[in-house]
Amino acid sequence: MNIPLLAGTLSTVLFAAGMLPMLVKAARTRDLASYSLGNLVLSNLANAVHCVYVCNLPAGPIWVLHLAYVLASALMLAWWLRYRETGAGAGNTGAVQQEGSAPGIPASTTGAQP
Repeated sequence: MNIPLLAGTLSTVLFAAGMLPMLVKAARTRDLASYSLGNLVLSNLANAVHCVYVCNLPAGPIWVLHLAYVLASALMLAWWLRYRETGAGAGNTGAVQQEGSAPGIPASTTGAQP
């Protein structure tokens, strides 16, 4: 195996592994409020256009990496559209969450020094 192919394979595995925590958290919590619809739509559009480029390259790690990006961005958009009204979904206990840096910390105390 040559060095560029090895580097492409390793980087593909690392990039794909880097997306897994985001996907697992989104699937588990169903909380995609921090994601922008505009960003998700543009990412999917960019992936569709990028397919024209990638499909004209010889088969290799770039195809696998592009497939990982396509699947991740499509899943995130689908989940955003599906769960946008339910918020946290499974993790929502019905309690009103206060503003602040963490649950239970009111906005008036955020940044206060002890």
